[in-house]
Amino acid sequence: MLSEAESELAISSPSEKKRRGAAGRARRFRRVLPYIEVGALVVALVLPFVLGDRTDLVTLATNVLILSMLAISFDLCWGLAGIMSFGQALFFGVAGYAIALVGRDLDFSDIWGTLPLAMLVGLCLSGLFAAFLLLGRTTPSIIFVAFGTLTGSYAAERLVSGWQYVGAGNGLSSVKLLKLGAYEFVEGDTFYFLALGLLLLVYLAARYFKRSQLGLVLAGMRQNEERLAFLGYRVQLFKALLFSFAGLVAGLGGALYSYHQGFIGPGNMGPGLSTTAVIYCLLGGSGTLIGPVFGTATVEVLSYALSDIDAIRHIWPVVLGLVLLLVVMFQPRGIVGLFVSDRERIGSYGRRRSSS
Repeated sequence: MLSEAESELAISSPSEKKRRGAAGRARRFRRVLPYIEVGALVVALVLPFVLGDRTDLVTLATNVLILSMLAISFDLCWGLAGIMSFGQALFFGVAGYAIALVGRDLDFSDIWGTLPLAMLVGLCLSGLFAAFLLLGRTTPSIIFVAFGTLTGSYAAERLVSGWQYVGAGNGLSSVKLLKLGAYEFVEGDTFYFLALGLLLLVYLAARYFKRSQLGLVLAGMRQNEERLAFLGYRVQLFKALLFSFAGLVAGLGGALYSYHQGFIGPGNMGPGLSTTAVIYCLLGGSGTLIGPVFGTATVEVLSYALSDIDAIRHIWPVVLGLVLLLVVMFQPRGIVGLFVSDRERIGSYGRRRSSS
């Protein structure tokens, strides 16, 4: 055993100081993300009261909350499991069509039945894709999964565009209002807080996944998938489970979008919206869960503001694209990555041992 003097000398060595300094910085950084989450929740709770009579901005904020579910569903795939999915809009749109058809053909739009139905549709459809793309005999590549989901999204969009039963290219409009008993959720503060409550539940569930033992396995897969497979973990099965859960989240978002907009169309399940979800996530910061929410808010608010400027009314998508490109080039970890360390983004697991 080292004497007291030798211990002090070891602690005072440059390498030891560097190690302790890095550990101290990691501990400080680890506490940033909860503050960001709490701050975002506080802003979301007071926002409708601040906006007051600006119903257009309340509608925009509600749309941000709903699309954030789509963005989080992609972050679950890419940020947690390394699955590059270009098909999240497929689960989003199919669930939206499902509840719209149930309302039109069965005259049913109660919240206790339609939202679980939308989640089930998203879960089952993503489960089928997971079985085909992830659970084959050979380990699929990122490109194979990306093109597989992209093809499914594109094929579904083209199919719906020519199917008269679901409105073909015009989509389904006049979607029945979401109801709770005799109460109807209309566009405004009530629908905003409903979307906020459901987004909070989704976020907490995703956060639980990330910090659970399943999250530990997923973190290990992102670092060294081959090593985990060598240790006996069924890596693709874990990916399939998370991919299916992400489809459930996207399905819930699709149902809320259909009810809020009163419309669902082919574009809501195509590659365009799927790519937009990727942009939401990467701009905000993948792997953080809260990052996609910031990314969604940034893109949607900028789109709303730029499209209202007469001087750039016809070229605002180009301006928005340039802004996003600059952010991705100079800050590849996204907006939240400015404040959150890589170690915190990956996460810490297990129970801390108290130092003696």
